[in-house]
Amino acid sequence: MSQDDQKRLAAECAVELVEDGMTIGLGTGSTAAEFVKVLGHRVEQGLRVRGVPTSSQTEELAKARKIPLTSLGDVGELDITFDGADEVDPQFQLIKGGGGALVREKIVAAASRQVVILVDESKRVDCLGKFPLPVEIIPFGARATLNKLQGLFSAFAGRDIDIEFREDQFGEAFVTDGQHYIADAKFGRIEDVAGLATQLNATVGVVDHGLFIGLCDRLVVGAESGPQIVNKP
Repeated sequence: MSQDDQKRLAAECAVELVEDGMTIGLGTGSTAAEFVKVLGHRVEQGLRVRGVPTSSQTEELAKARKIPLTSLGDVGELDITFDGADEVDPQFQLIKGGGGALVREKIVAAASRQVVILVDESKRVDCLGKFPLPVEIIPFGARATLNKLQGLFSAFAGRDIDIEFREDQFGEAFVTDGQHYIADAKFGRIEDVAGLATQLNATVGVVDHGLFIGLCDRLVVGAESGPQIVNKP
Protein backbone atom coordinates (compact mmCIF):
# COMPACT_ATOMS: atom_id res chain seq x y z
CA MET A 1 0.00 0.00 0.00
CA SER A 2 1.40 3.40 -1.00
CA GLN A 3 1.76 6.40 1.28
CA ASP A 4 -1.01 8.13 -0.65
CA ASP A 5 -3.31 5.18 0.00
CA GLN A 6 -2.48 5.31 3.71
CA LYS A 7 -3.19 9.06 3.83
CA ARG A 8 -6.55 8.48 2.15
CA LEU A 9 -7.42 5.76 4.66
CA ALA A 10 -6.55 8.07 7.55
CA ALA A 11 -8.71 10.85 6.09
CA GLU A 12 -11.70 8.55 5.58
CA CYS A 13 -11.40 7.33 9.16
CA ALA A 14 -10.90 10.79 10.66
CA VAL A 15 -13.94 12.32 8.99
CA GLU A 16 -16.11 9.97 11.03
CA LEU A 17 -15.13 12.05 14.08
CA VAL A 18 -16.86 15.11 12.61
CA GLU A 19 -20.30 15.91 13.98
CA ASP A 20 -22.99 18.07 12.42
CA GLY A 21 -22.62 21.75 13.34
CA MET A 22 -18.93 21.63 14.24
CA THR A 23 -16.41 24.38 13.53
CA ILE A 24 -13.28 22.67 12.25
CA GLY A 25 -9.65 23.67 11.85
CA LEU A 26 -8.32 22.57 8.47
CA GLY A 27 -4.61 21.83 8.34
CA THR A 28 -2.08 22.18 5.54
CA GLY A 29 -0.11 19.57 3.61
CA SER A 30 -0.77 16.47 1.58
CA THR A 31 -2.49 14.46 4.32
CA ALA A 32 -4.62 17.40 5.43
CA ALA A 33 -5.58 17.92 1.79
CA GLU A 34 -6.91 14.37 1.63
CA PHE A 35 -9.05 15.13 4.68
CA VAL A 36 -10.44 18.31 3.09
CA LYS A 37 -11.41 16.33 -0.01
CA VAL A 38 -13.22 13.69 2.02
CA LEU A 39 -14.89 16.37 4.17
CA GLY A 40 -16.07 18.13 1.02
CA HIS A 41 -17.79 14.94 -0.10
CA ARG A 42 -19.58 14.73 3.26
CA VAL A 43 -20.66 18.37 2.94
CA GLU A 44 -22.14 17.55 -0.47
CA GLN A 45 -24.16 14.85 1.29
CA GLY A 46 -25.59 17.37 3.77
CA LEU A 47 -23.09 17.61 6.65
CA ARG A 48 -23.16 21.11 8.13
CA VAL A 49 -19.77 22.41 9.26
CA ARG A 50 -17.63 25.53 9.15
CA GLY A 51 -13.93 25.37 8.44
CA VAL A 52 -11.00 27.58 9.46
CA PRO A 53 -8.14 27.04 6.99
CA THR A 54 -4.51 27.30 8.11
CA SER A 55 -3.15 28.48 4.75
CA SER A 56 -4.16 30.07 1.48
CA GLN A 57 -3.56 26.69 -0.15
CA THR A 58 -6.05 24.95 2.12
CA GLU A 59 -8.50 27.83 1.74
CA GLU A 60 -8.50 27.44 -2.04
CA LEU A 61 -9.02 23.67 -1.79
CA ALA A 62 -11.85 24.04 0.74
CA LYS A 63 -13.61 26.61 -1.43
CA ALA A 64 -13.29 24.31 -4.44
CA ARG A 65 -14.93 21.56 -2.37
CA LYS A 66 -17.69 23.99 -1.30
CA ILE A 67 -16.87 23.76 2.42
CA PRO A 68 -18.25 26.83 4.26
CA LEU A 69 -15.42 28.84 5.79
CA THR A 70 -15.07 31.28 8.65
CA SER A 71 -12.15 32.91 10.46
CA LEU A 72 -10.62 32.31 13.85
CA GLY A 73 -11.33 35.94 14.68
CA ASP A 74 -15.03 35.35 14.16
CA VAL A 75 -15.35 32.12 16.17
CA GLY A 76 -12.60 32.38 18.80
CA GLU A 77 -12.59 28.65 19.58
CA LEU A 78 -12.82 25.55 17.42
CA ASP A 79 -14.47 22.23 18.19
CA ILE A 80 -11.77 20.15 16.53
CA THR A 81 -8.80 20.50 14.19
CA PHE A 82 -7.57 17.95 11.67
CA ASP A 83 -4.01 18.25 10.42
CA GLY A 84 -1.03 16.21 9.32
CA ALA A 85 2.51 15.97 10.70
CA ASP A 86 5.99 15.39 9.37
CA GLU A 87 6.91 13.30 12.42
CA VAL A 88 5.24 12.14 15.63
CA ASP A 89 6.95 10.42 18.55
CA PRO A 90 5.49 8.10 21.24
CA GLN A 91 4.72 11.11 23.49
CA PHE A 92 2.65 12.68 20.67
CA GLN A 93 5.24 15.42 20.18
CA LEU A 94 5.31 16.56 16.58
CA ILE A 95 7.46 18.15 13.94
CA LYS A 96 5.29 20.19 11.59
CA GLY A 97 5.91 22.88 9.01
CA GLY A 98 6.98 20.95 5.93
CA GLY A 99 4.11 22.65 4.13
CA GLY A 100 5.22 26.08 5.31
CA ALA A 101 2.19 26.91 7.47
CA LEU A 102 3.49 26.08 10.95
CA VAL A 103 2.57 29.37 12.68
CA ARG A 104 -1.05 29.37 11.56
CA GLU A 105 -1.29 25.63 12.21
CA LYS A 106 -0.05 26.13 15.77
CA ILE A 107 -2.44 29.05 16.42
CA VAL A 108 -5.41 27.04 15.15
CA ALA A 109 -4.39 23.94 17.10
CA ALA A 110 -4.03 25.95 20.31
CA ALA A 111 -7.53 27.37 19.81
CA SER A 112 -9.12 23.92 19.40
CA ARG A 113 -10.83 21.76 22.01
CA GLN A 114 -9.38 18.69 20.31
CA VAL A 115 -6.58 18.18 17.77
CA VAL A 116 -6.51 15.10 15.59
CA ILE A 117 -3.33 14.41 13.62
CA LEU A 118 -3.50 12.23 10.51
CA VAL A 119 -0.39 10.34 9.44
CA ASP A 120 0.79 7.43 7.38
CA GLU A 121 2.95 4.81 9.09
CA SER A 122 6.23 6.40 7.97
CA LYS A 123 5.59 9.50 10.11
CA ARG A 124 5.74 7.62 13.42
CA VAL A 125 9.26 7.73 14.88
CA ASP A 126 10.97 6.86 18.16
CA CYS A 127 12.77 10.23 18.31
CA LEU A 128 12.03 13.46 16.48
CA GLY A 129 14.63 15.02 14.22
CA LYS A 130 15.17 12.98 11.08
CA PHE A 131 12.82 15.36 9.28
CA PRO A 132 14.43 18.83 9.16
CA LEU A 133 13.05 21.13 11.86
CA PRO A 134 11.42 24.25 10.34
CA VAL A 135 11.95 27.59 12.05
CA GLU A 136 9.97 30.63 10.85
CA ILE A 137 12.06 33.81 10.83
CA ILE A 138 11.34 37.51 10.39
CA PRO A 139 12.94 38.70 7.11
CA PHE A 140 14.57 41.76 8.72
CA GLY A 141 17.99 40.64 9.91
CA ALA A 142 17.29 37.08 8.74
CA ARG A 143 20.94 36.24 8.11
CA ALA A 144 21.89 37.38 11.63
CA THR A 145 19.06 35.26 13.05
CA LEU A 146 20.21 32.26 11.02
CA ASN A 147 23.76 32.65 12.36
CA LYS A 148 22.36 32.85 15.90
CA LEU A 149 20.36 29.67 15.33
CA GLN A 150 23.42 27.90 13.94
CA GLY A 151 25.28 28.57 17.16
CA LEU A 152 22.28 27.68 19.35
CA PHE A 153 21.65 24.38 17.59
CA SER A 154 25.30 23.31 17.57
CA ALA A 155 25.69 24.12 21.28
CA PHE A 156 22.43 22.33 22.09
CA ALA A 157 23.33 19.17 20.15
CA GLY A 158 27.06 19.17 20.93
CA ARG A 159 27.86 18.90 17.23
CA ASP A 160 27.55 20.96 14.07
CA ILE A 161 23.96 21.20 12.81
CA ASP A 162 23.26 22.18 9.22
CA ILE A 163 20.62 24.88 8.82
CA GLU A 164 19.66 26.72 5.65
CA PHE A 165 16.92 28.92 4.30
CA ARG A 166 14.15 27.10 2.47
CA GLU A 167 13.77 27.91 -1.22
CA ASP A 168 10.70 27.84 -3.43
CA GLN A 169 10.39 26.07 -6.77
CA PHE A 170 12.15 28.95 -8.51
CA GLY A 171 15.18 28.93 -6.24
CA GLU A 172 14.08 32.07 -4.40
CA ALA A 173 13.55 32.40 -0.66
CA PHE A 174 10.37 30.60 0.41
CA VAL A 175 7.91 33.12 1.87
CA THR A 176 5.08 32.03 4.17
CA ASP A 177 1.52 33.39 4.16
CA GLY A 178 2.66 35.62 7.02
CA GLN A 179 5.49 37.00 4.82
CA HIS A 180 8.26 35.33 6.79
CA TYR A 181 11.17 33.07 5.84
CA ILE A 182 11.67 29.47 6.91
CA ALA A 183 14.99 27.88 7.82
CA ASP A 184 15.28 24.09 8.08
CA ALA A 185 17.67 22.51 10.59
CA LYS A 186 18.92 18.95 10.08
CA PHE A 187 19.27 17.45 13.54
CA GLY A 188 19.01 13.72 12.96
CA ARG A 189 17.82 13.29 16.57
CA ILE A 190 16.41 15.82 19.03
CA GLU A 191 16.98 14.31 22.44
CA ASP A 192 15.38 17.12 24.48
CA VAL A 193 12.38 18.40 22.53
CA ALA A 194 10.99 20.62 25.30
CA GLY A 195 14.40 22.12 26.05
CA LEU A 196 15.00 23.02 22.42
CA ALA A 197 11.52 24.53 22.11
CA THR A 198 12.20 26.72 25.15
CA GLN A 199 15.43 28.05 23.66
CA LEU A 200 13.80 28.74 20.30
CA ASN A 201 10.93 30.57 21.97
CA ALA A 202 13.47 32.91 23.57
CA THR A 203 15.41 33.65 20.37
CA VAL A 204 14.95 37.15 18.94
CA GLY A 205 13.97 37.09 15.28
CA VAL A 206 12.23 33.72 15.51
CA VAL A 207 8.49 33.88 14.89
CA ASP A 208 7.85 30.25 15.84
CA HIS A 209 9.10 26.73 15.19
CA GLY A 210 7.84 23.35 14.08
CA LEU A 211 7.98 21.61 17.46
CA PHE A 212 4.38 21.00 18.54
CA ILE A 213 4.25 19.93 22.18
CA GLY A 214 0.99 19.14 23.96
CA LEU A 215 -1.07 19.96 20.87
CA CYS A 216 -2.09 16.48 19.72
CA ASP A 217 -4.93 14.57 21.37
CA ARG A 218 -5.42 11.74 18.90
CA LEU A 219 -3.59 10.12 16.03
CA VAL A 220 -5.32 8.60 13.06
CA VAL A 221 -2.84 6.31 11.34
CA GLY A 222 -3.41 5.01 7.84
CA ALA A 223 -1.84 1.56 7.98
CA GLU A 224 -1.74 -1.44 5.67
CA SER A 225 -3.75 -3.39 8.24
CA GLY A 226 -6.38 -0.63 8.20
CA PRO A 227 -6.80 2.79 9.82
CA GLN A 228 -6.10 3.05 13.54
CA ILE A 229 -7.17 5.70 16.07
CA VAL A 230 -4.61 6.10 18.85
CA ASN A 231 -5.38 8.23 21.89
CA LYS A 232 -2.74 10.33 23.63
CA PRO A 233 -0.87 8.25 26.21
